[in-house]
Amino acid sequence: MEPTFGIGQRALLARTPAGNVLWDCVALLDDAAVAIIRAMGGLSGIAISHPHYYSTMHDWAHTFSCPIWIHEADRDWVVSESDAIRFWSGDTQAISSDMTLMRLGGHFPGGTVLHWKTGAGTLLSGDILQVTPDRSHVSFMYSYPNYLPLSASTVRAMAARLNGVAYTSVYGSFRHAQIEANGEKAVAESVERYVALLEDRFDENNAASGD
Repeated sequence: MEPTFGIGQRALLARTPAGNVLWDCVALLDDAAVAIIRAMGGLSGIAISHPHYYSTMHDWAHTFSCPIWIHEADRDWVVSESDAIRFWSGDTQAISSDMTLMRLGGHFPGGTVLHWKTGAGTLLSGDILQVTPDRSHVSFMYSYPNYLPLSASTVRAMAARLNGVAYTSVYGSFRHAQIEANGEKAVAESVERYVALLEDRFDENNAASGD
């Protein structure tokens, strides 16, 4: 969206033969956006990573007559109920033949990423896995505005939930926040770097990589 809106966050439109899925939600829903999306086939669903992206999700769902997928663990953050909401529980939820929601937790108890079996695999991560400016790493936070990190044990648990999941690209919550290749390796190395720092095992010879 140009110019950037709010804090520069973005929603992503994932186009598939089974229908288009809106990943996360921005507040602005204007006639131009509606026309563009309808010309592409509309929406078959909206999937939300965490409550900071609830935004105007009800308006989007009403406009495109589609469900909203939200993890049950974040139900208390929904301030307005809607028949469009599909609360899901557990660690995974398939929403199509090639798309699966995965609860990683972390930033929120129901913090979710979307695994898309397209090509070599894609992960839509919001800021549950925050793609860093170098586009070679991700990071993890409990609270971004308050600069509060997640614990090492929490980040290990998040990484464990991704074991066996094949993906090469990672698309984050902001424009240009994306890793185009070797995403699995980037996430694994980022987990190790993050945990090592918290456990005072960080190799100072590699300190430049944290600039």
